Amino acid sequence: MRDWIPARRPALVLAPMQDVTDLAFMRVIARRGAPDWFVTEYFRVHPGSALRRDILRSITENQTGRPVVAQLIGGELAELTRTARALSAHPVAGIDLNLGCPAPVVCRKHAGGGLLRDPDAIDHLLGGLRDAIDGTFTVKTRVGHGDKREFARLLDVFRRHAIDGLTVHARTVADGYRTPVHDDCVRLAVEAMPCPVVANGNGVDVRTARSLLARTGAAGLMIGRGAIRNPWIFAQIAAEHDGSSAPEPTHRDLLEHIGELYDEVARETPRFVERSHVQRMKRTLVYLAHGLAGGAFEHQIRRAERAADFFAICRRHLDHQTPLPALPPADSPIFRGFDALLGDPPLPDRAETTTFPGF
Repeated sequence: MRDWIPARRPALVLAPMQDVTDLAFMRVIARRGAPDWFVTEYFRVHPGSALRRDILRSITENQTGRPVVAQLIGGELAELTRTARALSAHPVAGIDLNLGCPAPVVCRKHAGGGLLRDPDAIDHLLGGLRDAIDGTFTVKTRVGHGDKREFARLLDVFRRHAIDGLTVHARTVADGYRTPVHDDCVRLAVEAMPCPVVANGNGVDVRTARSLLARTGAAGLMIGRGAIRNPWIFAQIAAEHDGSSAPEPTHRDLLEHIGELYDEVARETPRFVERSHVQRMKRTLVYLAHGLAGGAFEHQIRRAERAADFFAICRRHLDHQTPLPALPPADSPIFRGFDALLGDPPLPDRAETTTFPGF
């Protein structure tokens, strides 16, 4: 992982989002500024599970020129080990264990963020997987299940194993996506871990990305929803660091992006059904349309059922050269808490630091 981090700026990584950041999405976003590496949607691992073919293709047929890390989610060491070894036959850059997914259906199965309730189980999984994986092995985590004070214990576990990188989504499972990020937890991980630490959460534009890096000292940023909303975000952040000209996308640029994505996803769909395809696109458009045209674009696109209606709505709201807004709405229900990153970084607070005994 250290080899993937650019020499003169923090690393930039696309966060995996299930059923959104697929191979088609990777292709299209790479044309607007590829991240330094990709992480696949997670492979669900359980007894009898097989490698999902469409996710595997985002590794075997990825032509972006960037490393692709395969992410696993599951709670049984034997099955995770079996799957990691099966993936080693393919051109994966590394294996990542998901300890952060907050979906209740995942957590109930003692996987994803649900494992954060059981540090001993995580200890067992990391030890076994580290022994089984010859190459790069990384972990993505949240800062606890119900309380960020759990993070100190989790860091003790992570430090016990020679993982090659740690990505910290700086919220608890209970937080979901509803709160500002706990950037102090990421800084704690940076100070505690011998491997690179990547910060994740609420990077929605250049300013919030800069703030999160300044507050945490992280080696890089992982961006998911912010990159779906603004597919130029990686190029914009990179340009700020190297002093080059940053993209300044307009509404018409976004219209072109949506058209490309529609076609790419359609090409990857084994059995194309127009109505189903429009529904699939709306999973992405919820982020792209959010806050534009005073909310009218999002309201209308949610109700589109046919391609003609879908594109008519897109053209109605996007076919002009007005620059896109850098930030989502301040009261956004989708991008909550990002405005906490827009002020000056807070000074260290003694009461805050004492919530992490041992550091």
